[in-house]
Amino acid sequence: METTLESSFCLAVDQAVKEGKKISMITHVLGDTGEEKLKYILSTILRKVDRLDLMELLYTSAKELIVNSTKAAIKRIIFEDMKFDIRNLGDYEQGMKLFKTNLNDRKFPSYKKKMKEHGFNVKISCTYKNDKFDLEIRNNFPLIPIEAERIKEKFLHAKKYDNLFEFFMEHGDNTEGAGMGITMVEILLSQSGFDRRLFSIYSSEKRNETIARVEVPLKQISVAKSTYEQLFLD
Repeated sequence: METTLESSFCLAVDQAVKEGKKISMITHVLGDTGEEKLKYILSTILRKVDRLDLMELLYTSAKELIVNSTKAAIKRIIFEDMKFDIRNLGDYEQGMKLFKTNLNDRKFPSYKKKMKEHGFNVKISCTYKNDKFDLEIRNNFPLIPIEAERIKEKFLHAKKYDNLFEFFMEHGDNTEGAGMGITMVEILLSQSGFDRRLFSIYSSEKRNETIARVEVPLKQISVAKSTYEQLFLD
């Protein structure tokens, strides 16, 4: 695979994949180099298990979830800088107005330094074991109740759409973009022949983390229907 990445990084990934180890990378704002590293990790694992056909599903899902995680961190920075209490409903509504008007993807790089200063990061982890690929995108802070409620609503809304065009025609999401990310991942899973519920989000106050997880079986096209929640709160 042709790449401009440092050979030490590629060798480390190659060895980890060969040994079946979990591979993680930490970012603040994913730039071009970060995207190339993510592609290398995913493609190396998928080539190892002879499932390069899953590249678009996993890479696009990862990027969407990384963007959502970055926005969630930046939102907290904006609230802290403006002295808003993110758990206070009045402050939250006021802060979200500023968040929506001031944030777009082009401004992400300007928040890289602030994310480091505030101790926020996004951790991407990939593992493949027992004929299954696990993709995790982790924030080092939990969801607040209003965010958890919004995500529950987005999971419910996403079920109604078979493609993104339908979603945009009926539902624009002009806040943190979580509706777009959740719907994108669910539709990608469905169009790839998988159960949408292979995508879930876990948040824990005790562990101070939020994890978006996509679990894809490598040896079967779909999974049996089962009943379980997609949002787990601890």
